[in-house]
Amino acid sequence: KKYENDTVRINKTPLNPDNNRNSMSMSEIENLAWGAKEILRDDFKKTEWGKTILPFIVLRRLERVLEPTKDKVSAEYEKLKKEKPEYIEARLNKISGHSFHNKSKYNLDLLLADSKSIQKNMQAYLRGFSDNVKDIFDNFGFETTINKLDKQDILYQMIERFASSDLDFDPKKIDNHMMGMIYEEVIRRANEATNEEAGHHFTPREIITLMVNLLFAEDKEALKKKGIIRTIYDPASGTGGMLSISSEYIEKINPDAIIDVFGQEINGETYAVCKSDMLIKDLDLNRIKFGNSLIMGKNGDGFPNEKFHYMLSNPPFGVDWGKYEKGIHDEAEKGFEGKYGAGLPRKSDGSLLFLMHMISKMKPKEEGGSRIAIVLNGSPLFTGE
Repeated sequence: KKYENDTVRINKTPLNPDNNRNSMSMSEIENLAWGAKEILRDDFKKTEWGKTILPFIVLRRLERVLEPTKDKVSAEYEKLKKEKPEYIEARLNKISGHSFHNKSKYNLDLLLADSKSIQKNMQAYLRGFSDNVKDIFDNFGFETTINKLDKQDILYQMIERFASSDLDFDPKKIDNHMMGMIYEEVIRRANEATNEEAGHHFTPREIITLMVNLLFAEDKEALKKKGIIRTIYDPASGTGGMLSISSEYIEKINPDAIIDVFGQEINGETYAVCKSDMLIKDLDLNRIKFGNSLIMGKNGDGFPNEKFHYMLSNPPFGVDWGKYEKGIHDEAEKGFEGKYGAGLPRKSDGSLLFLMHMISKMKPKEEGGSRIAIVLNGSPLFTGE
């Protein structure tokens, strides 16, 4: 109860109380975003609400990030249309000041100005993004969602909702940390609406902060050294909250440190959110992989030969790994040359597989070793055998 009360107190703090008398609290923004479910009710199943609302939140955030340079990017594109695609991509990214851009003339407000062509124009708007953003919306299945919204005659209402000045995800008003909390709260509510399995919910930021403090507790002095390079990995990265908070922790200790973050996620929607978050921070998207980190091969472990300084994760609880049984047994047959030399847990205990996977990614002692922070429920602690 105390934890719940504390969370409410934190979330009700205005985002910019000094500058804007009418500023909205975090909880009000989250309620407004999730409130879009009322537009979807009856036309979309509860299981589809989160998958429909999340890409609109991401779209609105990307739009506000790019807004200051949008006119310059569009004008430059008109001059460069006949140039090689790779040159156009690099040039437009340079003008946008990010590793992505949108070359179309549209934004959400302009889409509302032509209600008769709203679906066609929305598709043109999405096609105007650079390829790395298109991949994010592909993982959401956003094109299919837009077609369904249009068929049900509610696409205009959804765009109108997220074009609202109340859902203004301007990075000057809402930083990346706050934006991550909004993503995660919507995912939590979506999971609750569909009674998703325990352990599929996001990890509260307070818990991540505790994990990060434990992870770096003995290394503070070492992290202050000049020219250090550190790698951080989460094999079930979700929206990327653990990677963000742990890298920010090191940056505060040593602004000159080089921090490379690596993550993998099997859920298409949360992978897309994580990738969009990393994109806005101009981090290397090749280090965020889609797939199952517990197995090898296609859509398996995205970093088969990597070892990491730090690892942290909250793997899903109580998830049966029988679906991936062949791949996991193939890996177990390698003995200690693979991930699971110690043996395999019961099929209902997938979280212990994540622990063994992380141990397999530890650097050897002579290279300084590694540290791991992992959230586990009772099962692997008492029935791991």
